[in-house]
Amino acid sequence: MRLLMIYCERFSYKPAVKNLDGAKEKVESATLNNALVGFIHLEPKDEDNMSHVETKLVKNLKWAARKNDTNSVVLHSFAHLAEDKADPEATRRLLNNAEERLKNSGYQTHQTPFGYFLDLDIQASGNSFARLFKEV
Repeated sequence: MRLLMIYCERFSYKPAVKNLDGAKEKVESATLNNALVGFIHLEPKDEDNMSHVETKLVKNLKWAARKNDTNSVVLHSFAHLAEDKADPEATRRLLNNAEERLKNSGYQTHQTPFGYFLDLDIQASGNSFARLFKEV
């Protein structure tokens, strides 16, 4: 798994193109403020140890959220951080499980629409922990 985390003062998205069969037909746009956005890329090798990958994902997101003094986390499937991509259903399960774990820990969470290319508008600060990358 590869994880790019960006602390955003403002993060907006608008669905542009549906790119996955089985994705919801009607999805909404959203704007979130003061949120850590996790751009998450699951690789085929990760499917063999999903529990470990999920735990590492949640721990990294919590750590980065604390460093940026936010309680808000956005989970965004971003299959552009490596050549190989995991099965979309495995990625969907990972995002759903991570969201549940974060909620159970008191975090406000949001998922971007799965299976869509999105128009993004990002306003990110320049502090030292505002942009982080992790490979698990």
